[in-house]
Amino acid sequence: MFIEKENKLQAEFIFRDFQEAFGFMTQVAFLAEQHHHHPNWSNVWNQVTIHLCTHDEGNVVTEKDHLLAKDIENLYQRFKK
Repeated sequence: MFIEKENKLQAEFIFRDFQEAFGFMTQVAFLAEQHHHHPNWSNVWNQVTIHLCTHDEGNVVTEKDHLLAKDIENLYQRFKK
């Protein structure tokens, strides 16, 4: 799951296929809006990579990042069932 590295929380998530990965990204987008906090992310086929840091705090990891990361990890667990 998320690890702290280079002033970011970073994680890679693997899915069965592109459609599942895109569905996950869509739901993460709704979570990000709820948190008023938006990730840097990328997607290649079945892999989603997410980096979190708080830009308006100087691009460092804050509690805001940890809270969103926890919700993203919980969401991912629901996809893996």
